[in-house]
Amino acid sequence: MKGKVLAALLAVSMCASLLTGCAKTSSADAVDGKTEAKAAESGEDASGNVTIWYYWETAGHQEALNHIVTDFNESQDKITVEAKYVPFADFTKQLSVGASAGELPDLVILDNPDHASYAAMGIFADLTDRFDVSSYYDGPVNSCTLDGRLYGVPFGSNDLVLFYNKEMLKSAGCEVPKTWDELIDTAKKTTKGNTYGFAHSSLLNGEGTFNFLCWQWSTGATSYEVNSEGGIKALKFVEKLVNDGSFPKEAINWTQGDTMNQFMSGNLAMMLNGTWQIPTMREMSEESGLEWGVAPIPQDVQQASGLGGENYAVISGGNEEAAIKFLEYATTEDVCKYMMETMGYISSDSNIAKTQFEGDDVYQVFVDEMQYAQARGPLPEWPDISDAIALAFNKVITGEKTPEDAAAEAQGSIDAIVGK
Repeated sequence: MKGKVLAALLAVSMCASLLTGCAKTSSADAVDGKTEAKAAESGEDASGNVTIWYYWETAGHQEALNHIVTDFNESQDKITVEAKYVPFADFTKQLSVGASAGELPDLVILDNPDHASYAAMGIFADLTDRFDVSSYYDGPVNSCTLDGRLYGVPFGSNDLVLFYNKEMLKSAGCEVPKTWDELIDTAKKTTKGNTYGFAHSSLLNGEGTFNFLCWQWSTGATSYEVNSEGGIKALKFVEKLVNDGSFPKEAINWTQGDTMNQFMSGNLAMMLNGTWQIPTMREMSEESGLEWGVAPIPQDVQQASGLGGENYAVISGGNEEAAIKFLEYATTEDVCKYMMETMGYISSDSNIAKTQFEGDDVYQVFVDEMQYAQARGPLPEWPDISDAIALAFNKVITGEKTPEDAAAEAQGSIDAIVGK
C-alpha cells in the first residue's frame, strides 16, 4: 500500500474534494482578543512567526479567520500569526510541491478526506499526546488519524440528514420514514407527475460517493466492502428506488446544490443533504412558503451519516509549538463557537456542539447525527477508492450493470488499490 502513496497524492492534487471541529482545551473569553490563551505544557516558550494556509473564497470565512488571528496576536507578544489564502484549485498542488521544495507554511486548514494522503507523505507533525481530542466525535478524529497516530485537529464538521417536504408527506398520508422499507414506500407514494419521491447527489465523483456511502455503512459494511452482502444490499436499495420511478436517473448529474434547488422547487419530496444548505433554504422558504423538516437518515441495521468538514494540520519541522499554541487558542469554546456560527459548521468537539445550537430544532438534528457520521477513508489512496464506488452506483442507477456485477467490478479495483 505504501508504494501507492505518491499516486494517491497526485490524485488528490487533481481532484476537488467535497464540502465541507474544534478541540478540547481550556476556555477563554477569546472573541474580543483580550484574554490570554493558555500555554501548552510543552510550549511555554513558544515564539516566532506562524503562517496558515487556507482556501476559503467566501469573504465572511476569510474575515472570521483574520479576526481570530488578530485577536490572538493582540493577546500575547511572543507569537505572530499570518493567514494566507491559496485558491482551492492550487491548494493541494502547492502543498505537494511545497513539500518537495521545503517551502511550506506552519499550519494548514484542509478538506478532511485529503488529510491521510499528506499524513502518509510525512509532512504533518504527529500530535499524539500533544493535543487533547478526547471529547471529539469519532468521525472527525478518525479523519485526522493514520496508523493509530493523530496528525491533525478537526476544524469544523458537517454531516448529512434526510430533508422532507411536510405538505407532500402529509398529502400522501405518510410519516417521516425511519427505515429503508419506509423510505421506499414513502418515496413511491409521493412520486406524482413531475415530482420524484426521493433523491441525492449521485455524481461520478467524491460528492456522489459522500451520499451513497450512507447506505453502505448503514448495512454494517465498511467503505472497502462493496462486494459484500451489505454493499450489494445498498446497491439493490438504490436500484429499487430507481426502478420504482421514485429516484430520478438525472441525479447522476446533480450536485448537492442542484438537489437542494430541485427540492425547493417542489420537484422532490425528500432528499439527502447537508448542514451548509440550511441558511439558503431558510431564506428561500421565507419567499416561497415551502415547509420542510429534517430527520435522521432512514437506516438498515444501523444509523449512518457522511462526515464533511475540514481539519487543521501542523507542518512537521515548522514552528510546531507556536502553531499548537495558536490551535489551543482557536479551539477554546468561545472562539470555536464564533468560527462555527460565522461559517455554518458544527463543532467536532461534542462538548461544544451540544450547546452550539440550543433552541434550533433543525440544526440540532445534524448535531445528534454527528455521533454516527463516518469519515471517508481515511486512507492515502481514498480518491481512487471513492471513484470505484461512485462508478459502481452510477452503473446501477443507469441500468448498465446489476448490483452484483457493479459490486464485483468495484471490489476488484479497491482490492488492487489497497494491495489485497
